[in-house]
Amino acid sequence: MAHGGTFVIFEGAPNYPHPDRLWQIVERHKITTLGISPTAIRLLMREDEKWVQDHDLSTLRVLGSTGEPWDPDSYMWFFEKIGKKRCPIINISGGTEIVGCLLAPLPIHPLKPCTLQGPALGMDIDVFDEDGRPIRGGIGHLVCKQPGPSMTKGFLNDPKRYLDTYFSKWKDVWYHGDWAKVDEDGFWFLHGRADDTIKVAGKRTGPAEIEAALIDHPTVSEAAAIGVPHDIKGEEIVCFVVLKSKIDPNDALRETLKDHVVSIMGKTLRPRDLKFVTALPKTRSAKIVRGAIRKKYLGQDVGDLASIENPQALEEIAKAL
Repeated sequence: MAHGGTFVIFEGAPNYPHPDRLWQIVERHKITTLGISPTAIRLLMREDEKWVQDHDLSTLRVLGSTGEPWDPDSYMWFFEKIGKKRCPIINISGGTEIVGCLLAPLPIHPLKPCTLQGPALGMDIDVFDEDGRPIRGGIGHLVCKQPGPSMTKGFLNDPKRYLDTYFSKWKDVWYHGDWAKVDEDGFWFLHGRADDTIKVAGKRTGPAEIEAALIDHPTVSEAAAIGVPHDIKGEEIVCFVVLKSKIDPNDALRETLKDHVVSIMGKTLRPRDLKFVTALPKTRSAKIVRGAIRKKYLGQDVGDLASIENPQALEEIAKAL
């Protein structure tokens, strides 16, 4: 905006009244930079590719993304079908409370599927293990070791809650609350919120890993994984799956999908249950509200639903078979 850029913003579902609504907008307004969430792409992937092919998307130069982890299938569909293998996906992570990015690639950087490439400009970012030591090659906590120029200094009239939220885990270190990993080539990846962690028989995983395993199956459009209490294992996994169009749910497919998770994640992380739904509850920015799903499944009070775009999907969670 400071440089005079023109923004096109629309409200509502990206697939209504037709699945090509978004691609119509790109073509009509000659959009050059398209920002979208992984969840929205998973929704649009369900439809026949003709909805994309019927539109000229050649004005696109850069693809943008934020808000939640990608899975490889959705990321590559976005890169190949929308960006035509020529537009970099600038996958960023930041937060309202820092008014900027912790992780962000530049368009000239080499990229891997799902990566955020590395620390954003001017940011001293790291991944810590449970003891507060830098870790590489394994999943740890995303932290910021020095102040960023746009970080907030506190919550209004509640300085203690601000310090407890971001600075109580390690002294003088901003704790962001995300799982992150730096691979052997130095590429950074996010694996969901640390407070969404599922721990089964001592093995810890993020919902995003289970969900990516499910989306890897050709019948699955979207998935949400939650951990539910178990007397011996600590937690077990329950999954909610949205199938691609024209795929009918059945018990045989349910077991096939559980086996598919095992083939990728191992026997310990086999879902205890897998339920089929037509939609997952999400915020207006298309983030899946796993906490609300878990409370609904366990029969607990979900609380304030104001941030949920489609609260009716929560009712379906309670009745899912």
